[in-house]
Amino acid sequence: MRYSNKSARLANLGSDKWAVHLRAKEMKAAGKNVVIASIGEPEIPASPVLANGIIQSLTAGRTAYSNGQGEANLLAAIANRYSERRGQTITPQNVMCVPGTQTALYIVLAGLIDHGGQVLVGDPYYATYDGLVAAQGGELVPVPLSLENGFRIEAAEIEKRITDRTRAILLTTPHNPTGAVLTRDYIRAIGDVAKNHDLWIISDEVYEDLVFSGEFSSPIEFDDLLERTIVVSSVSKSYAAPGVRSGWIVAPAEFIKNVLPISETILFGNQPFIADATATALVEPNPTAETMRKNYMHRAQMLVAGLQGAKNAAVAMPDAGMFAMVDIRPTGLNGEEFARRLLDNHNVAVMPGEAFGEQGAGFIRVGLTLCDQDMERVIDGLIGLLKSLR
Repeated sequence: MRYSNKSARLANLGSDKWAVHLRAKEMKAAGKNVVIASIGEPEIPASPVLANGIIQSLTAGRTAYSNGQGEANLLAAIANRYSERRGQTITPQNVMCVPGTQTALYIVLAGLIDHGGQVLVGDPYYATYDGLVAAQGGELVPVPLSLENGFRIEAAEIEKRITDRTRAILLTTPHNPTGAVLTRDYIRAIGDVAKNHDLWIISDEVYEDLVFSGEFSSPIEFDDLLERTIVVSSVSKSYAAPGVRSGWIVAPAEFIKNVLPISETILFGNQPFIADATATALVEPNPTAETMRKNYMHRAQMLVAGLQGAKNAAVAMPDAGMFAMVDIRPTGLNGEEFARRLLDNHNVAVMPGEAFGEQGAGFIRVGLTLCDQDMERVIDGLIGLLKSLR
């Protein structure tokens, strides 16, 4: 049978990257005492405000059709949130509601690039980015990030890779997989490059509320970048609810109008009962995010301290988020082989760095969404494998 070229472009860019994680889940289901540190799935219950809001709205019968842009109450809540946080005038016409950040990115990229269009992305990058770009027939152009520079993307490195086919710069701040946060100065410099070359800036900010220390900055805060900035985010991480697919796009009203037909061909907004709960959660205090922020910072500190004496590995303290990257290049193994040995010999699952691009090779990503006891098991497993490889 025949399939589309899109299917061929996406071969090996989907769940294949999570092979170690999926095998760990199979082992756990079979009764093995496996610690899964290979995914960013919060270990605490979802925000009570969000969960209770879903139940109440569902019980109230909010299950009818929505519309392509989103429910009015949620559009208003998101617009108010960004107006207050960013010091800008954001209106409901600047917002579109979608089922999660992944859907948001798909719609955004579908609206910006055609076949051959290029998107500049810091490498390592989140594992689905190359698939999202390839789905549009575009080309992901990696911009190398280094451990020595804290995995922050440099404006000068972006500019070196701009061609006449470049359409956008995709930022992730806080960053997945490394936990790096871009400072205001970094964003200002990147914004100047985008202006000079008439490029869009896409900013994936799903970990915004999980910054360990210091302030979070976004390109949407800059008056002269508003017309070219698109922000995507969701409740998945900050509200400990990855299965509650509720995300959004904040962008110029003209962009929202232009991509609305794309959204309408695949979905019609998110479900009204989820929209109601999200709207309520966004205006209430969020102690769930504060709990996670403290927990993940503590576990990152545990990991850094636990591997401090290792001769053949290094880990930098992340700035934010649910993950830390461990440099295992001195072992001589790539991330894939190291992760498989760690799972086979120590019942600990982590993600190979190769799943996150060329610059992730020789690293592993360790999830921090564990109880302290399980984090100690992860550290013990890492130390055990590292000692055997000296």
